[in-house]
Order: sequence, then structure tokens, then C-alpha cells
Amino acid sequence: MFGQSKPVVLQPYGTRRKRGRPPRWLVLLLSGVIVGAAGVVLVQERYLPPRLSQSETAKLRNAYETADTERQRLQRELADTSQKLSAALADKKNLTEELTATRGATERLREDMSAVVASLPPDPRGGSVEVRSGRFTVQGGMLAYDVVLTREQRAGSRPMTGVLQLVVAGTSTRGPDSTVTLKPVTLALGSHEVVRGAQPLPEGFKPRETTIQVLDRVGGKPLGMRVMLVK
Repeated sequence: MFGQSKPVVLQPYGTRRKRGRPPRWLVLLLSGVIVGAAGVVLVQERYLPPRLSQSETAKLRNAYETADTERQRLQRELADTSQKLSAALADKKNLTEELTATRGATERLREDMSAVVASLPPDPRGGSVEVRSGRFTVQGGMLAYDVVLTREQRAGSRPMTGVLQLVVAGTSTRGPDSTVTLKPVTLALGSHEVVRGAQPLPEGFKPRETTIQVLDRVGGKPLGMRVMLVK
């Protein structure tokens, strides 16, 4: 009873594990890994699309690279097209503004012209078409003319068609006084019209005055007439 005491060894699991046997937790872990791997293989084989071979993978990669290259090209073209469209829209805006300004300037010029024509002295001969003003000059054997014609026009009515006939009287080196009938000029007369042009004269002919005739057609009914000097 009072002899030397021996050490007491405690076994935590109640029984002593046999030597060389793996622990239970390791066995369960390995079993879970094996079962999980088998499940992955089973799902891949039965439910997922088949895996591609190396050649098929290479083809798929090449197709993807080709599609990506085409996508980048289309993106560049889209960017270029968008830039051109923006430039075209900007040009259109500028042209629209210029056209609006031009129309405004044209309208002001038309109003100014109407005011100037209204201030001219009336045609002393009267007529359905009045010859309000005229200027005739000789330039290099040509008779240059500027003639202002007016008529009463109802709102909405169409321009009146007719011809302007110029008959020039003067002297010639070949004989006594004579007249020259120039080529008739076609008219489309609204409320007013400025007829401007130049026609050749015979060689050696010196004009003195011009008779301005407005006719409804060549050789037709006279609508207005006036005689003016050539300067």
C-alpha cells in the first residue's frame, strides 16, 4: 500500500486506437473528395455539353479572334461614319443659316428695288406697260441697255409674257439716217422688271435714239412705248 506508485495514462477516446489505422476523420474526408470528383465527372458526362478537342478548341479560338477583329473594324467604321455625319450636319446647319441670310438679303433688295422703281417718274405715254426708265450706251460696237418696265399686277396673278423690241435710229457712214431693229427680248413681267443686255450694231453705225416697244408677241399688239436718247 505504501509502495512506489505507477503513472496513470488517460485515453481520451475511451479505447486505444490500433496502430497503423488512419483516423476516422481522414477517411471521411477522402471519401467525400472521391464522391465529389465522381459527381463532377458524372455531371460533365451526362448533363453538360461534350468537351472540345484540341483542334476544335483551336478552331473556336480562331473564330473568336476573327469575329473580334471584325468587331473592331466595324467599330472604327462606325466612328468614322459618326464623325462624317456630324460634319455633314454641321455643314447643313451652316448652309441653312447662309440660305436664310441670303433670302433675307434678297427680300431686302427686292423691297429696295420696289421703292426705287416707285420713285421713278411715270411714263408720259402711259399704257398697260410703262417704260419708267432706260439707259443706252455704245460699248465696242454693242448697244448696251438697261430698261425698267412696270405694270399693275393683281395679287396672285401670273407674270405677263411678252417681248421687248428695240428700234435704233442713227447715222451710217454708208448713207443717210437709218434705223436698225434689234433682236426681240422675251419678257416675263410681274409688277416690275429690269431688262438688261447688249446687242451688236452694224459696222459704222452711230446710234442717236432708241424706240422701246413692249409687245404681247413678236409683231403683235403694242403694250407700251417710249423713245430715249443713246448716250
